[in-house]
Amino acid sequence: MRAEGSRSGRGAARGATISTAMEPAMKPRRSMLFIPGANAAMLSTSFVYGADAVMFDLEDAVSLREKDTARLLVHHALQHPLYRDVETVVRINPLNTPFGLADLEAVVRAGVDMVRLPKTDSKEDIHELEAHVVRIERECGREVGSTKLMAAIESALGVVNAVEIARSSPRLSAIALAAFDYVMDMGTCRGDGTELFYARCAVLHAARVAGIAAYDVVWSDINNEEGFLAEANLAKNLGFNGKSLVNPRQIELLHQVYAPTLKDVEHARDVIAAAEEAEERGLGVVSLNGKMIDGPIIDHARKVVALSASGIRD
Repeated sequence: MRAEGSRSGRGAARGATISTAMEPAMKPRRSMLFIPGANAAMLSTSFVYGADAVMFDLEDAVSLREKDTARLLVHHALQHPLYRDVETVVRINPLNTPFGLADLEAVVRAGVDMVRLPKTDSKEDIHELEAHVVRIERECGREVGSTKLMAAIESALGVVNAVEIARSSPRLSAIALAAFDYVMDMGTCRGDGTELFYARCAVLHAARVAGIAAYDVVWSDINNEEGFLAEANLAKNLGFNGKSLVNPRQIELLHQVYAPTLKDVEHARDVIAAAEEAEERGLGVVSLNGKMIDGPIIDHARKVVALSASGIRD
């Protein structure tokens, strides 16, 4: 499935011809819901929750004694017909553990859309992952290149290397910040968000340089709706494409944060209409209400209209 954050979505270069042809609709990826890999009940029903992506977790949410069972459960869940209409992501165990490679073998062969690599510290981590994925795709007859990758940055080293990580592979369609291990590595703890300010900015800028998506940290206090909404609005305003979630109750809250207003949608449609009219008339300059419109503004308008298909907020 094609989701927001692909490299093809970057704005037109200065001086380039502006194309107004609408690309195929992009499915937004605002919410990625963690599903514990050993929880058979949630694995069998998580496609009904309405998240943009479900992320089966084989790492932190699974005890050592359940690793093999969880891997088998996730392998079968990925092949369920009802998961064909939702993007599937699996957080495998790190490749330097006894479980990582077995996880990768199981989920790629089962047809996962995207693999999330935890504790990514360098581009070499992604290169190693990709080499294994290529081999597995060839062995199982899957189209080479069809398995996308996501890097989870969880350390000071990963933050420092964020740009090289984000640019490490054409398969890499997103990077995500993971808070708990990062703050432990920094010798601090979760607080009001100040402790994550630099990391958020570094990860987000790296993603934008590479033309991929960026995802914010989880909010673990599921009963603190006010705190979740404050952090979700911060993530949106900074420029993150969405957040990783730990509870289905957070999905609709997050989608409301990211939903455009009716005014936003109407303006976006006006922008697109003005651009299309200018192209039909062979005009080199596009304007709306006396204001110049360039490629990035048109691209943004398309994204707003695409998001509106998932809901409009008051």
